[in-house]
Formats: sequence, C-alpha cells, structure tokens
Amino acid sequence: MIERLPIHTDINGIFYRAIDPLYREFALSGSSAPGRYSNSHQPTLYLSSSPEGVEAAMQTHKGNRSARLEIVKVRVIAHKILDLRNSEARRAAGIDLNDAISPWQEAVKEGGIPRSWHVRERLESLGINGLIDPSRKAPGLWHLVLFSWNGSGLAQVSLIE
Repeated sequence: MIERLPIHTDINGIFYRAIDPLYREFALSGSSAPGRYSNSHQPTLYLSSSPEGVEAAMQTHKGNRSARLEIVKVRVIAHKILDLRNSEARRAAGIDLNDAISPWQEAVKEGGIPRSWHVRERLESLGINGLIDPSRKAPGLWHLVLFSWNGSGLAQVSLIE
C-alpha cells in the first residue's frame, strides 16, 4: 500500500471516514471546522487507515459530532505524502514530531495558533500534499490527512459505494 521515497510516500489504497448519513454527499468535501492540521478556512480531508482508526479518532472529537455516524470507504491515490512515523522524513522536512502531536484544541479555543498548524504550513511550503499521522489514542494505527485533492496533480479520492 505504501511506497517509500526519500522524503515522501505515495499512497494507493482504501481509507475510512466517519460522516453523518444526512451529509453523505459531502463526505469528500473535507472538514469545515478547525482540526489538528487546519483552521476553519482550510478544507482538509481527515481519513483513517482502518475502521478502528476512525473509532480511535472519534474519541477525541465526541463533543461536536452527530450521534448518528456511519463509516464510509474512500479510495485514495496520493503522491508526496510525508509520513510522520518516519524520523528520517521528518528530519529532512524540518518537522519536530512534538509540534505535530502537541495539544491543539485548547489553543484554538483561546484564539491561538496550534503548533500543528505550523507543521502543515511547513509541509505545504515543500510541496507536500498531506501527511500520515500516527494515532495518539491507539498506537500502531494511523491517519491520512490530505491538504488538497481531486484537482490536477493532486491526490485523487472517491467514495466506494
């Protein structure tokens, strides 16, 4: 599923996302609320590598989610993804893992800028299209975060019915 390159990784596989069934048609629109790697004006597609990863991620976001969620499958083909689990790739990109995993929700509530948003800025400045984020709730699981998709030269994503 993953092919390693010196600084980035290519992705070709099936990923998972929790959505409110009422908004299924917008499942690939990305998040509109602030997230670990995005403010509310940066559409960002947060996916998990497994249904268990979705469940782990939802432990962090229970407060602002619909009680009625379904997990959908998403086909992803993406290039230039930085794997935060890879210390060599992080070092080459100038990324400190502590910035990526630092608490972000409190900073947003206080009107600040989380350190993880700077990780995204740095990666985008290098032409990186997204990242692999290790799960903090379930070690061994991971998530895929896409900064942009479904445009020319970008990650291609589609719902699997």
